[in-house]
Amino acid sequence: MMSLVSLAGPVLAHGDAKHGKREVRAISKDEHAFGREGDAKKAKRTIRVDMSDKMRFAPAELTINRGDTVKFIVKNNGKLMHEMVIGTMKELKEHAEVMKKHPTMEHDEPYMAHVAPGKTETIVWQFTKAGEFHFGCLVPGHFEAGMVGRITVK
Repeated sequence: MMSLVSLAGPVLAHGDAKHGKREVRAISKDEHAFGREGDAKKAKRTIRVDMSDKMRFAPAELTINRGDTVKFIVKNNGKLMHEMVIGTMKELKEHAEVMKKHPTMEHDEPYMAHVAPGKTETIVWQFTKAGEFHFGCLVPGHFEAGMVGRITVK
């Protein structure tokens, strides 16, 4: 029962509609274990992350300073749909299981980028806590095939 409750937030962020672009809106103040949405004007770094049909991210290992706001430019170099979702490993694994049951879930969270083949999307995130976090592609089968990376926040 507790695991269903912990999934309520991420699951409720999705519907049965297709993935789409986020509407322009105010920056969320919601705090997560891995930080909060960042203000692009305050980004200290820009990190380009490439995704491929080999089910890999490049780079797959990132080191970021606590408190830094990072602008991720996420490019899909493949022919398949891919996404980059930031979170704890536990959250990513739970969300990957939900995605298997509901593969058309809509993503509209600031820590997610759902990227069509050949396209680029942006995530701006502030890492407010030190620790080890991850990012993964939660399109069914991709995470399990090894499409996951690690973020170390110092």
